[in-house]
Amino acid sequence: MKKTRKNVREAALDILESIQKNQAYSNLLLNTTIKKNEIPTKDIGLLTEIVYGTLQRKMALEYFLRPFLNKGKKIEEWVYILLQMTVYQIVYLDRIPDHAAINEAVEIAKKRGHKGISGFVNAVLRNMLRQGLPSFNEIQDGIERLSIETSHPHWLVKRWVEQLSLEEARKMCEINLTAPTQTARVNTTKISVDECLALLIEEGFQVEVSAVIPEGIKILRGNVAHSTVFEKGYLTIQDESSMIVAYALDVDKPYSVLDACAAPGGKSTHIAEKMNKEGKVLSIDLHEHKVKLIKQNADRLDLPTIETKAMDSRKLDSTLEAESFDRILLDAPCSGFGVIRRKPDMKYTKTEADVDRLQKIQLDLLTSVSSLLKKGGLLVYSTCTIDKAENEEVVEKFLAENVQFERDLTLAERLPLDLQQYTTGNELQILPQYFGSDGFYIAALRKKVQ
Repeated sequence: MKKTRKNVREAALDILESIQKNQAYSNLLLNTTIKKNEIPTKDIGLLTEIVYGTLQRKMALEYFLRPFLNKGKKIEEWVYILLQMTVYQIVYLDRIPDHAAINEAVEIAKKRGHKGISGFVNAVLRNMLRQGLPSFNEIQDGIERLSIETSHPHWLVKRWVEQLSLEEARKMCEINLTAPTQTARVNTTKISVDECLALLIEEGFQVEVSAVIPEGIKILRGNVAHSTVFEKGYLTIQDESSMIVAYALDVDKPYSVLDACAAPGGKSTHIAEKMNKEGKVLSIDLHEHKVKLIKQNADRLDLPTIETKAMDSRKLDSTLEAESFDRILLDAPCSGFGVIRRKPDMKYTKTEADVDRLQKIQLDLLTSVSSLLKKGGLLVYSTCTIDKAENEEVVEKFLAENVQFERDLTLAERLPLDLQQYTTGNELQILPQYFGSDGFYIAALRKKVQ
């Protein structure tokens, strides 16, 4: 018997259910579902929109549904998800008529459940259309209102308001509901930025030069991972924020550089390009399969100065020679709160305890790699989070326990001009709303000569 393929909304329901049940990653599931159900190209956009949109706005959708559900009545998980994704289409997708979204939901309910379920789905949704949605203004508490309205857990919003201000927290929560723009870095050892742009335009991509990074480009239409330009090693897909790291490291001559948590290799390859294929980059990651990715990237970009190894960076001080590197990059494992736009499901699974646990790992890593740096050398600590406990606090604690290190206050001088305004002393904190990049933190530390 031929297996029937699922339509866009059925596929979206399957993905959302799997994320809920198995804490599966949305981006990976989306790709396998598109292949398995042979979703037509014209429908991939809608499928992606429904999945990510429902995830991104989960708490707001629950708030809208609450008045229309019988408190004592137990609803099956898939039915609740079906209601959420339909409300998402009604409220946030103008191009889909309300009745079409409701009819689709009722059909799916009939197919997957029984008459009672489809009747229930129909009644809830039509009731909501008749009576209208509850207003966010009914929520008195400011933090609670921001939390529900932008679907970020209360503890996270409270934390951001305390650390950043209500205004910045609001901007960040709002930008987290938008899709990130794909950006890439031109491999200037092979081609100039202008030549690369011209080739991409020739291939039918809509692209422009980055406003903040000289070798960065923004892709406004199309996925450059499928381009000939990518295949030839002329560019690397990388967020603009993480392109700042190579500048912070000050690799203007053939240094020996350690990248301690390097996968998938975006920063390692940028460092090798900046040194114009001279010097040496040792790229380390814990897992063999991730180290393979770094190697593949280095080979595609034709960067032979990168050496890869699978090792635990918390134990490097016992396996590598002391004071053997001019530059060390520690792009530490973190909560990832700067990349919520790429992984919207993440904001519901992390807890405050995770942040505390990560701080210990980050400090252990810093302590381990610090002995490998030559005197006068530069250590750059970076994360893709915006949380002070994983950023400023980690650096404070490390400096308090390691008197042979000091803050490198010349950080701003070596950054592209437009980024200097975000620097304070030896630190740089980028929030996603500054120029539409990922949230990112960088601290530059120098090992004292005496």
